[in-house]
Amino acid sequence: MVTRRRLFAAGAAGSAAMLGPAGWTASGRAAATVASLDACDIPKYVTPLRIPPAMPAVATDPERDTYEIAVRQFRQQILPPSWPRTTVWGYGSTAHPGSFGYPAPSIVARVGRPVRVTWINQLVDGRGDHLPHLLPVDPTLHWANPAGGVEGRDRHGHTDGSPQGYRGPVPQVVHLHGGHSRQESDGHSEAWYLPVTRDLPPDFAAAGSAYREFRSRFAEHTGLRWAPGSATFEYANDQRPCTLWYHDHTLGLTRENVYAGPAGFYLLGGGDDLPDGVLPGPAPARADAPNTAHHDIPLMIQDRSFTADGELRYPRRYSGGGDGPPTWVPGFSGSTMVVNGRTWPTLTVRRRRYRFRLLNACNSRFLLLSVAANATARPARPVLPVWQIGGDGGFLPEPVPHERVTLGPAQRVDAIVDFSDVPAGTELYLVNEGPDGMYGGGRPGVDFAPADPRTTGQVLRFVVTDEAGVDPSVPPERLRLPAYQPLGAAQRVRRLSLNEQRSAGSGSTAMLLGVLDDRGRGLPLRWSDPVTEQPTLGATEVWEVRNFTRHVHPVHLHQVQFELLGHGHSGRVRPGPGDRGRMDTVLAYPWEVTRIKARFDLPGRYAWHCHLLEHEDNEMMRPLTVLPRGGAATGDGGAPEDPSTASTDAG
Repeated sequence: MVTRRRLFAAGAAGSAAMLGPAGWTASGRAAATVASLDACDIPKYVTPLRIPPAMPAVATDPERDTYEIAVRQFRQQILPPSWPRTTVWGYGSTAHPGSFGYPAPSIVARVGRPVRVTWINQLVDGRGDHLPHLLPVDPTLHWANPAGGVEGRDRHGHTDGSPQGYRGPVPQVVHLHGGHSRQESDGHSEAWYLPVTRDLPPDFAAAGSAYREFRSRFAEHTGLRWAPGSATFEYANDQRPCTLWYHDHTLGLTRENVYAGPAGFYLLGGGDDLPDGVLPGPAPARADAPNTAHHDIPLMIQDRSFTADGELRYPRRYSGGGDGPPTWVPGFSGSTMVVNGRTWPTLTVRRRRYRFRLLNACNSRFLLLSVAANATARPARPVLPVWQIGGDGGFLPEPVPHERVTLGPAQRVDAIVDFSDVPAGTELYLVNEGPDGMYGGGRPGVDFAPADPRTTGQVLRFVVTDEAGVDPSVPPERLRLPAYQPLGAAQRVRRLSLNEQRSAGSGSTAMLLGVLDDRGRGLPLRWSDPVTEQPTLGATEVWEVRNFTRHVHPVHLHQVQFELLGHGHSGRVRPGPGDRGRMDTVLAYPWEVTRIKARFDLPGRYAWHCHLLEHEDNEMMRPLTVLPRGGAATGDGGAPEDPSTASTDAG
């Protein structure tokens, strides 16, 4: 039980704590080209938390829910109300102009009920001319490269020396992260498309090299043909209830497109979900009445930096000054924390239980989150447990209490926080002790300096008020979560690698995925190299991912929700209780082997990649092709999985 004495003691202890160093600067140690806004000057906890509403549908019939969702540019109040508004991009329903926001409204779906979305690129101005990117774009990467034309798209581009880099129409394609999607609806990085504009140069490619193929496949499957400047995807929702999210996935441009704002939750309920009232609720729904009190709240946590005039700031170069063209940076840490599109908001909570869908939607930042009574005391002193009931792919086998929750980019934690015993009038804080730079594992304050407690070490304030009515939800320690069937024995072991490759000419370091050579060393491969991961349809495989780098990498596989079998130097250390559910993004620690098991039950072209967006955009992504039944699986591999080992590691 939380008491006034414990809360106040934790607060008093923190008042004398020294503030730690800020770590990385807001620009990831890159040179500034415009004046930056000092995050210490931004007032905290003056704005209420914004809870994303449900996305309006354009049609609902017995077969499916249908949406028409566009990405547009607009200005939004992200900084406190007396500060300038910020130009961002965001999704919304074309039939409901007021729905556009950053983050976007949540798509609320049900297990077994398909959702069809037409995604439209509307990054155009009022005259119908294209809008350039909000951020400087390095066109020399292996990226969408519309300016290369049909022959040069999805390849390395060229710079003209402009300080802003590429200024043409911006490609977009949406990926439902964690979704069990057919290949034509997965949001393949080479299936991007430009907006329909008046001023498209005649030598530009209007769509990516995979767009036509997937448009044809979708037409064969549904009878519908995609209109120019758009793509229609269908999500079968044939998976466990879970918290998914959707975001842009354009080849070589994901880091900057997502940073500009287009992302939203996809809340999948039903199926083996628990009966109404067992978990805290309700969550946002399409039929919500005005001022509905939500007790199931999605929290999209991101770091952002701003210019003095309130615009988004992203580093143009990694080092050095001058007005040269933009160059790719290997990592990014923003100077502020933004939750659901607002810097350091406040959430007023009743003395009851709340369900929080925690999402790390940062480009590169790892989060170590806890609930504390003092915002700046380090080490933080947790005063309430965060009860994890689920992960990326749905419910865990049983609830797990955490003092501190670790979230890598793209990972989700479905959590319950119980404020029932907290005195009314108490202020608590969601604090972050992850680093302000790249993360290599270990303990904050011991193995790395935690985030600046004045700025990026604070995330959200809770203000506790008196309870209103009866809380029917079950205390988390007494919850009985739905069981699920573990994956069966694997037919193949695949040995893969995460690599650092230093360039002799430039002295720069590239992060690459790959396989292992005959001596067990990493063999780095690029996106354009021949496909090595080609399981056959219906196969269950174990992937052993060896990390030969100094950093933790969140490894994401498209199409599948997998099981973590083990990790450590041998790959045989059992996963902790919070990692025993299904997941789609796993943390691979330095010099360790991370072993996962997945079943590939949809044929076609997919991808696997590091979800540090700066790494993903510069070659740390590889094709994944699921072959039809009867084909021979290819790529690095080994003997079939030992059934005794499989059953032991499944935990």
